[in-house]
Amino acid sequence: MGAVIAPQLSRNGSPQPNEFDRRRIERALQARKRYRYVSPRVIAIEDGYRIESPCCSRNIDPAGGIVDVALLLYGCELSNWHLYRKEHVSGKWLLDSSFPRLTELVARVNADPDRQFWQ
Repeated sequence: MGAVIAPQLSRNGSPQPNEFDRRRIERALQARKRYRYVSPRVIAIEDGYRIESPCCSRNIDPAGGIVDVALLLYGCELSNWHLYRKEHVSGKWLLDSSFPRLTELVARVNADPDRQFWQ
């Protein structure tokens, strides 16, 4: 029988972020519908990840700089993932939706039918 390895927990007891899930998100983003010609970055933050990408549309940053795309936070209390989108005018993160699984959350970011993430 193989050894059981417990996930590394953050200060508040969250198993996020971890390198395995960060790489899963990176791979899943390759299937996105918008801005497939840019290379987004997935950055580990406390309790989750932040996705950033060059702004190819020039809607947010006319110079084409790096902009925030999404914030993915894991909530230990309910074992749910919370997806936030950036309101670029105010600079605030707004809760978009919650999901029981990370794969469902990334599918929402990838589809982005209303251009809430890939602006």
